Formats: sequence, structure tokens, C-alpha cells
Amino acid sequence: MNTRFKSDNAPPVLSVSQLNRQAKSLLDSHFDFVWVEGEISNFAAPSSGHWYFSLKDTSAQVRCAMFKNRNQRVKFTPSNGDAIRLRCRVSLYEGRGEFQIIAEHLEHAGAGPLQAAFEQLKDKLLAEGLFESARKQPLPASIAHLGVVTSPTGAAIHDILTILKRRCPTIDVQLLPVPVQGEGAAALIAGAIDRANRWRKEGKIQLDALIIGRGGGSLEDRWAFNEEIVARAIAASELPIVSAVGHEVDFSIADMAADRRAATPSAAAELLSPDQHEWAQRLQITEGNLVRAIQRRLAAVTTHLAHLNQRLKHPGAQIRERAQRLDDLEQRLLLAQKHVSRRHLATLALLENRLMAKSPVTRLEQLQRETLLRRNQLEAAMRQRLQDYANKLTHRAQMLDSLSPLGTLQRGYAIVTDSSGAVVRETGSVLIGDEIEARVANGRLGLTVKRID
Repeated sequence: MNTRFKSDNAPPVLSVSQLNRQAKSLLDSHFDFVWVEGEISNFAAPSSGHWYFSLKDTSAQVRCAMFKNRNQRVKFTPSNGDAIRLRCRVSLYEGRGEFQIIAEHLEHAGAGPLQAAFEQLKDKLLAEGLFESARKQPLPASIAHLGVVTSPTGAAIHDILTILKRRCPTIDVQLLPVPVQGEGAAALIAGAIDRANRWRKEGKIQLDALIIGRGGGSLEDRWAFNEEIVARAIAASELPIVSAVGHEVDFSIADMAADRRAATPSAAAELLSPDQHEWAQRLQITEGNLVRAIQRRLAAVTTHLAHLNQRLKHPGAQIRERAQRLDDLEQRLLLAQKHVSRRHLATLALLENRLMAKSPVTRLEQLQRETLLRRNQLEAAMRQRLQDYANKLTHRAQMLDSLSPLGTLQRGYAIVTDSSGAVVRETGSVLIGDEIEARVANGRLGLTVKRID
């Protein structure tokens, strides 16, 4: 029996779980949040929604985990080879005793996270063809009802209304109020675009086009217009859309997806509205051109009318001339009719003579006589042939009767057969005592062989 003795001065013995737990506690308490930069490899995103990957540099690597409640805030999905920067906690995975870091925040190295998310979404939608010019709709030539998707309290709606009032106050503006920044703003903007299209389909409000946008601000402030849901709502819209987000130097995903991009909300209003003063000037020019064209036309018609008046004859003279012409044509018509009638009668007589010469009556009578002759000849030949066949049949019946064994039997002869029915032709084919049968002219005799000579 083996017994282990433990000395009072010996160090305590730890289990693996205890060792890993103490190491984890030491790491968690020693390190505060740190920033780590490196390249992603072995990236995995299982169905749980958590991210697992390795972060490496030229000489080392470390395991990383970023849980679902944290990676949902990241605006892009990382991939192997990405250079990233992490804000993380240093820890240890007790189950395998692996040193690891727990990421709380992730961004592209060398660029802000929003800019990285912008570039990633832009590349994705560009590859899908969402920004193709062939997909974009032309703006209507004139607009009576304009929809505006923006904040009801922002500078954008004020600028748009000011421009429209100055340039074309007859345009009716329908505001679809939405928040233009903050959590959930993108979904509300996309919903407003869908609602405007639905109104048009249902005939509630016949909008001609939409302006979506907001005033200036930081990239984060303008981020709602860089969300995928807004870009897809714009692409699916049947209403033409002008995007006006921020200032002239600002550029958004919504600008790329829209049918037209305006540098500012004011520029969008100018793009969709005619200038009433310019229209008035054009109307005056058009009116002058029209008056001059009418005057020229009237002068030309007056000259033409005077020319026709000089050429115009008295109706009586024209009637007499037409009557004489009619009489002349009538005489020519009668002569032509008589000539045609005579020519047709001569042609008809010629054709009649030709027809009588080729009448089938004579030929038909000849064929009838020939048919009767052939019929009589055929009947005589058939009677002769039948008589010949009858004579041949009688002769052959007499020959057959002379050769028939029945005639031989009538002369007193008999046909002898053994018990199997075979004809007995010689004495060697039967034995004494055999049963045999003799056929005579009027029946059969059963016999027994008594003697063989």
C-alpha cells in the first residue's frame, strides 16, 4: 500500500482549473483596457454571432474574441488580411488555458471606423450595380408636387422652401418628416421613401419627385444617409430622387444611389424648379416670335388669295366647258362600246365553231359501240372457259375413280391391317394368333390368324 505524505512546508498543489482561474484573475486585474494593432487571420463568425480570430504581426500572434453585443456596433465585417486596431481587455480562456484578448471596439488601422464602413458598403453596392447610370431615372420636365424627406426643424427644409418660393411658388411641397441622425434614423428615412411611393401607387398624393437630405455636419452626423437600407430604398423607388446631403464637399452612399445628386438642399430645389422670372422672359420672347409668325403667315395668305382671285373663272363658263367635255366623252364611250361588242361577238362565234368541232358526242357513241362489242366477246370467252373447265373436271374424276381402292374392293378384294392399323403386305408381318382386320366393299371383318402359308 502506497501512501503519499504531505509536508507542512510543501507548496499547495493546484488543479488545472484552479491554475487557469488564478492566471485569468491575475491578467484581468493587472491590465486595464489597451489598444492593440495587427493583421486579422483565421477569422470565424459562427451562428452564435460572436467573432473569433487571430491578431498577428511579423513575429507573434494572439487569439481574439469579440462577442455579439460588441461586434453589432461595428459598421463593417472584417476579413482575413485586414489591418485593424482593437480596444480590448487582456484575459485567458480557462477551458483551454489559452491567452487571449476580448475586443470591445474594432476599427481599420489608419482610418476611422465610419470611413472604413463607408468604403466597404460602397464597394459592395458598386459590385451589385446599384450605382449604374443605366438604372437611374430622368428627372421630370415639370414638377407640380414635390416630396421632401428631411427633418422638419432643420436648415434643409428652410432652404428648400425659400428657393421654391422665390423661383416657382406654384410647386406644392409635401414634407415627410424624419430624424436625419441618430439611432434608427436610417430605417425611418427608408420608410418615408417607401411611403411616398405607396401614396403615388394608391393615388393618395401624386408626387412627381423626391428630395432627400439634410444640412452639413460631421460624417457621424450624416451617417444615416450612408446606411445600406437607405441606399436600397432609393434604388427601389419608382419616384425620381435627388439626394442633397451636407455641403458640396460631402459625398454619401445616398448620393451615389440617387437618380441625381445636388451639392446642397438649396441646389436640389433649384434643380427641380424653374425660375419664374426666366420663364416670364421666355414667354415674352415666345409671344413676340408668335406675333411675328402670325403676321408673316397672314401676309403670305393674303398674297396667295389675290393670286387665286386673278385665276378664278366664272362658274357658268366652267360649267359650259365641263358639259361640252362630258358630251365628247359620252360619244367616245358609245363608239368604244360598239367596237368592243363587235369584237366579242366575233370571238364568241369562233370559239363556238371550235367547240362543236371538238364535241365529245361522236367519240362517245363510238366508245359505246366498242364497249358493247367487247362485252359480248368477254361473255362468250367466259362461257367457253367454264365449259373447258367442266370437261377437264369430269375427265379427272373418272381417272380418280378408276384408281380408287374402293373400286378394287367392289371387285372382291380386301385390305388387311394389323392391330396398329398398318396395312399387312406380307406374311412375315403377322404371327399366328394375331388379331387382324379385313376391310371389304361394304364393311370391316375382325379376324384371327390361324395359319400362315
